[in-house]
Amino acid sequence: MQKPICTLLTLFLLAAPAMGQRTVEYLNDGWKFHWGQADPQHLNTEGWRTVDVPHDFQIEQPWVAPSADERENNSDGASNFKSRLSARAFKEMGEGWYVKTITPDAGWQGRRVLIDFEGIMYVGDVYLNGERVGGTDYGYVGFEIDLSRKLRYGQPNTIAVRASTGSPTDSRWYTGGGLFRNVHLVTTDAQLYFARHPLYVTTTDNREVHVQVEVANLTKYNSVNLQLELIDNTGRTVYAKRQDMPYMRRYKTNELRWEPVVVSDAHLWNIDDPYRYTARVTLYNHEGRAVDCVSTRFGIRNFEIGPDFGLKLNGRKLLLKGIANHHTLGALGAAAYPRAMEKRLKLLKDFGFNHVRTSHNPYSESFLNLCDSLGFVVVDELYDKWLQQYTGGRTPWMQQWPYQLPEWIKRDRNHPCVALWSLGNELQTYANLPFDDGGVTPYRMLKAVLQRYDDTRKVTVAMHPRGRNLQTDSLPCDLALQTDVQAYNYRYMYFPGDGRKFPWMTFYQSEANLSMMGPNFFGMDLDKVIGLAYWGMIDYLGESMGWPRKGWTDGVFDISLQPKPMAWLLRSMFKPEEPVCHIGIVDSKARQTEWNGIVFSNDGMSDHWNRIPGQQLTVKVFTNAHRVELVENGHKIAEQANTADPQKRNQLQFDQVTYQPGWLEAVAYDEKGKRVASHRIETAGEMKRLKAEPDAEVWHADGQDLQHVRITALDSRGRRAVSAQQRLTFSVTGDARIVAVDNGNNASDELHAVAERSLCNGSALVILRAGKKAGKVVLTIRDDKGKSQKLVLNTVK
Repeated sequence: MQKPICTLLTLFLLAAPAMGQRTVEYLNDGWKFHWGQADPQHLNTEGWRTVDVPHDFQIEQPWVAPSADERENNSDGASNFKSRLSARAFKEMGEGWYVKTITPDAGWQGRRVLIDFEGIMYVGDVYLNGERVGGTDYGYVGFEIDLSRKLRYGQPNTIAVRASTGSPTDSRWYTGGGLFRNVHLVTTDAQLYFARHPLYVTTTDNREVHVQVEVANLTKYNSVNLQLELIDNTGRTVYAKRQDMPYMRRYKTNELRWEPVVVSDAHLWNIDDPYRYTARVTLYNHEGRAVDCVSTRFGIRNFEIGPDFGLKLNGRKLLLKGIANHHTLGALGAAAYPRAMEKRLKLLKDFGFNHVRTSHNPYSESFLNLCDSLGFVVVDELYDKWLQQYTGGRTPWMQQWPYQLPEWIKRDRNHPCVALWSLGNELQTYANLPFDDGGVTPYRMLKAVLQRYDDTRKVTVAMHPRGRNLQTDSLPCDLALQTDVQAYNYRYMYFPGDGRKFPWMTFYQSEANLSMMGPNFFGMDLDKVIGLAYWGMIDYLGESMGWPRKGWTDGVFDISLQPKPMAWLLRSMFKPEEPVCHIGIVDSKARQTEWNGIVFSNDGMSDHWNRIPGQQLTVKVFTNAHRVELVENGHKIAEQANTADPQKRNQLQFDQVTYQPGWLEAVAYDEKGKRVASHRIETAGEMKRLKAEPDAEVWHADGQDLQHVRITALDSRGRRAVSAQQRLTFSVTGDARIVAVDNGNNASDELHAVAERSLCNGSALVILRAGKKAGKVVLTIRDDKGKSQKLVLNTVK
């Protein structure tokens, strides 16, 4: 039997592929880029710079400060958010152009040649040799264009891409702009091939695997020959069979279902052991030659959702402890680097998170791959509002969704991490929704199409406010009576009452806020709810609450991924089996800001012990222990027991603590009086040196991998010098380059896509992108006094 070959080329070599085999080639490298307008029919790229994908051109643009008329100051000195660009991170809107020349081999003639974009942010148009050949009106979902009949084989061809951020009102947050995800060139046989996203793998009874494959057959034959292989995580083939299957040629494609396959002693996927199998299907022509091959990873697992238990995974209750954030990656903007996503997910995992809601659009497929492999449960969301304004801005939403929804579902349906589909967010009160019934009819339409492509998961919409029925305010809105799961943003207090009226309802707090952290977790019936997703737990660009803040600052991790004190409150809630104890000092009392109908009032806190002698401080200790003693310079100054009150549980407050230089320690004890955890903070001196710490033990020379280097100012005793604010400059030798810098201060006027950054609270971050030549990379760090030090790194193939 001829062995099937699935080809994935990571180098862009436009040579003729082996006879009949599919090729997938990255087109990520070497694009010519220009910020501004261009004429696709008369392109002159002289003076344009070279960039590699993924790329976000908007993160490179300068900040646009509000005008004088827009600067109405709040009591804390920050201007309000009336600026037209406050939601979009005070970056100017505009367009960027990408141009690449390819020379397809003459041997490609007669084959099917596609260009595949995983996304163009925010809307985009694609040109081949000056002719528009396709594009997108919603950059969060991918698309492909068949170039077979338009390419000039054996000759140079120019691919040009226009990417536009749209107008300031086309999104409620920072979107970024450009070729922010991968671009591929795909070739297949022209007569016999697999369709786009062709595999659909489901499992039942935690042992049966069902495989469906979509095939195009333009030959004269009424059957196709397929081989299915199931391969475990060690590379062992657990099932293999080749057979002919009937094909109805009057349809463009056929969805062919394989007989159920029983995997004995299946290794199940779960959040602690995210085990996956591979399904590989090979297509043979009638001469017995393999002409196409596709594969997908999948997990054998079972999600159940119901009102009595919330959610079960493989028959066991699982409480979702989650985050709802936008897809962007801090200083990197929207550029979809898998390494940056991995760093975030591992940080979240360490603090007890097990769940992500993809607010409010599909993330990249590489993100879902990471959730599969790291054991996160995902609520996969398609839209914000069902309106043209929030889906690109240039085409009516009713014309978009019939393409975008199937593309999204077919791309994501094999991921074991996905437990629930969400069709939208906070939309039911908009008067201009289609059909004028609060979203009921659009939901029914979308759900019907969704279930055409996947009927194994339940479907919801994230609702805010929970709203009222059109006839009586004693009932939830009409849309909540239609969704499979009742997903309320911030309105967890309605779960008990709605549940009594409608016992079939299952509740999920699709957004929860930091202001009510604790009550919105402990105040739910955790045995019955699905769980919750905390909004904006990682600070991000956009949705600013006032200049000079460039974005959201109410997370428990700053934009450079440094934990704030409140992160340990989350950890104490999410990891009850781990003793947690952490000090937070209130630097500024809570300011009240209303945002989307929710009042945010969060104390500003830090966890250092550099204060003014004699200053009276409010000290908070976040702990899941029984009681805490507060000790200053060896003297016990206070003691407090934990409480079951949801308003105060795990967050003990000590008022009127007098600061004296030295140290402050919180010591936590269990019910038996045993010391189980502690946290000490010490007064630090002036900066004497810098410490540079890379985060990746293995750094791959693949042109994509990142190295996050944390720079910390230290005093003479190795303590973080929090007062250090020196400006640092960075330079690199070797095959790598600086792609972003940060210091966690979302109010800074410094840019991210440069090679210099000031220390903030004694810390800064520089992110390096590897080239493709393995070897030594040297990062040089210089402070504003001329002192420098070097960090030697290595990339490997």
